[in-house]
Amino acid sequence: MVFSSIVFLYIFLPIMIFIYFIVPNKFKNAVMIIASLIFFAWGEIRYIFIMLLLAIMDFTCGKKINQYWKDKKKKKLYLFIDISVNLLILFFFKYADFIITNINNITNLNIPLLNIPLPIGVSFNTFQSLSYIIDVYRGTVKCEKSFYNYLAYTTLFPQIIAGPIVRYETVDEELEHKNISIDNFTEGIKRFIIGLGKKVLIANNIGALWNLIEIGDYESLTFVLAWFGIIAFALQIYFDFSGYSDMAIGVAKIFGMDFDENFNLPYISKSITEFWRRWHITLSSWFRDYIYIPLGGNREGIIKQIRNILIVWFLTGAWHGASWNFILWGLYFGVILILEKVFILKILNKAGKIFSHIYAIFLILIGWVIFAFEDLSKIGMYLQAMFNINNFINNETLYYLKNYGVITVIGIICSTMIVKKLIYKLNQTNQKKGKILEIVLYMAILVLCTANLVSDSFNPFLYFRF
Repeated sequence: MVFSSIVFLYIFLPIMIFIYFIVPNKFKNAVMIIASLIFFAWGEIRYIFIMLLLAIMDFTCGKKINQYWKDKKKKKLYLFIDISVNLLILFFFKYADFIITNINNITNLNIPLLNIPLPIGVSFNTFQSLSYIIDVYRGTVKCEKSFYNYLAYTTLFPQIIAGPIVRYETVDEELEHKNISIDNFTEGIKRFIIGLGKKVLIANNIGALWNLIEIGDYESLTFVLAWFGIIAFALQIYFDFSGYSDMAIGVAKIFGMDFDENFNLPYISKSITEFWRRWHITLSSWFRDYIYIPLGGNREGIIKQIRNILIVWFLTGAWHGASWNFILWGLYFGVILILEKVFILKILNKAGKIFSHIYAIFLILIGWVIFAFEDLSKIGMYLQAMFNINNFINNETLYYLKNYGVITVIGIICSTMIVKKLIYKLNQTNQKKGKILEIVLYMAILVLCTANLVSDSFNPFLYFRF
């Protein structure tokens, strides 16, 4: 089940809201757990038992760490057990075939692939579990004493599929005392509709252009269409993923919980450093707090700082998928971030906003080319088309520009501050009219999304495979 489906919008969510708000507070987590298990089982029922067993292990290891707080050896033992099992599960499902394939390529062996389906959202769930056990070990959060509450946390259906990565410290108080109010309910509904509109009206429609270009002939790809295509992919993946995050944050808000923000208009960035402060914020902060800083961060000299950055970005790339293009993509940004720290940021600070923004967008788009193709040869062909000005434009390109130009412009505008500023000015000018227009706007988005979904025009979320 996905958020952008008729079943979720008009059956699952309304029923859950009704039950959740009529039951006493002490039963709300039970409703959340049951709903989360149903939500997950809708597409991955075979993996529910793994999720439950891991939850039992995380909870037990957390309690043991708390029990043996003064015994460093036993504390480390239970931390090691929990981290090892979580990572083993992740590696088995996500990287086993990748490793086997590379062994076969190097040794000419013919080890059969396992071909095991990847559990949806396994990377997000693993990182969430690891953050809990590490924080308990560090003493930055208290271990959860109620398995009932911990299960509610680890199975939270709003973010169980594609994030944001929710740390225990973010919701520990709300597991016991939900912040339920009319204001939160209203804000949650509005945030959900915005996310739904991003996904259904923008990501799906502009994604149709990328899908056509992706399966096309790269040798005949024109300069204009190559750039147009990767801009479409950049907008698709942003509105797809940020749309899901908005919906997850909105649903959580409805049920009295606050999730951390995951996106902050990343395409207005004026450096790659700024971009990664705005894109997938919960993942970036996870790697910073649990990998980069423990390795030494920037405290032990420039050489070790460079080492730490490369390790983090190798892992960031690998986290996104079991393919060499993702690792290359991670290292690509790692190298750029190192260069920015050493000298490029100083140049950008003097170069002005326009030049800095063009610089950032150019490198981001090149990065998306690496990300988009698991076949490394296609990366080379696509990049060649992007820089082959001799094959500038043709009739096919004009056709795509005519049919997808408007939605691309809308996507670009909506990825900036323009829409927020217009709404703010409208509310400041006439609050009553602004409120009415706001209600009409949200209803229009919901109706348009429903019409699109009824016509079966939606695509799965891109980040489900991670």
